[in-house]
Amino acid sequence: MSWRERFPGVSEAEWRDWRWQHRHALRTPQALARVVDLTPSEERGLAQTAATFRLGVTPYYASLMDARHPFCPVRMQAIPVADEVSCCEGDLRDPLGEDGQRPVRAVVHRYPDRVLFLVTDTCSVYCRHCTRRRITGGEEGPFDRAAAEEGIAYVRARREVRDVLVSGGDPLVLGDDRLGWLLGELRAVPHVQILRLATRAPVTCPMRIDDALARRLRSVKPLFVVTHFNHPKECTPEAQEACERLVDHGVPVENQTVLLRRVNSAARIIADLNHRLLSWRVRPYYLHQGDLAAGTGHLRTPLACGIDILEALRGHTSGLAVPHLAVDLPGGGGKVTIQPEYVLPEAPGSHRGAGSGGTWFRNYVGKPYHYPDPPETDCSCPYDEIFYAGKEGRPQPGA
Repeated sequence: MSWRERFPGVSEAEWRDWRWQHRHALRTPQALARVVDLTPSEERGLAQTAATFRLGVTPYYASLMDARHPFCPVRMQAIPVADEVSCCEGDLRDPLGEDGQRPVRAVVHRYPDRVLFLVTDTCSVYCRHCTRRRITGGEEGPFDRAAAEEGIAYVRARREVRDVLVSGGDPLVLGDDRLGWLLGELRAVPHVQILRLATRAPVTCPMRIDDALARRLRSVKPLFVVTHFNHPKECTPEAQEACERLVDHGVPVENQTVLLRRVNSAARIIADLNHRLLSWRVRPYYLHQGDLAAGTGHLRTPLACGIDILEALRGHTSGLAVPHLAVDLPGGGGKVTIQPEYVLPEAPGSHRGAGSGGTWFRNYVGKPYHYPDPPETDCSCPYDEIFYAGKEGRPQPGA
């Protein structure tokens, strides 16, 4: 069913206006029931989560839903079910321990050289797997200009900060002028080398990515857009147009997928998604293990699921299509990446006694291979001190 059939009376111009999409987001069970056949579990989920987490789905994203199938991956990401009110072992209000690492309200400073900069508590679609539910649920209240200015002052005072990730909420719910002011202020900080902007707009409201926005993002280069496609069903012509507009304007785009049980927890789905993204020049970067956000246990996978997916991808598709499997450690430990184990603990039986002084590996189909150690093992770099002392006319790291 096309969007015109689901939203009769809406003009093409209105549909392609991102502000119209935000103003007409579906925010009630009654509005959703006009688009999909709600299941009893969805009806209970909508009723029981109304007081704890926001509901909002752009008409565009709602138009991607299968009206009749409850396991539609778009529905599962946007409509709560009864399981969302159940607590699981390990569930946390603040699963990444961010609140203990917020020197000012808008900034999370976990790693020495980079910060997360929160600019809004609002999204165009409220994902049911959200890791910042305490913020995007409205618990803290909106971020005003004073909070942004305090955060900018913090970044300006910390010369070790070279990388700023602008997030929220979704920064692209902000208008061009407000967003442009914030990015311009951060770009003007001499020691900030890289800006990143995390957004689901190409997925949930691709009409937000117009030429004016793309030019503005390009003006504060180097800036990387980090987006969040989770399923090939989200890979529409409109989404492709949005991503390619950014890339054509010189703004690199990377994708971080969250591994969601019964949504994308199969290698075939992840491979298909990543192949489509690469054809748009969007680089698949992370496959995230689900964070321990309260209410998301029914969507989380065992860790073995992600490892099995990487095992099925490696060697069977381009390395560009194989993301890093990342686990953001509970309580603020930071990200770690894992992969299938390819190093053999000992030489295979038929090769015992051969190839000492090296490492045995198995390849993607299980065949053993030996990599010998080199005759020299000194890995120091004699020119290092000269190069980084600036004698080549280059700035020292962090300068």
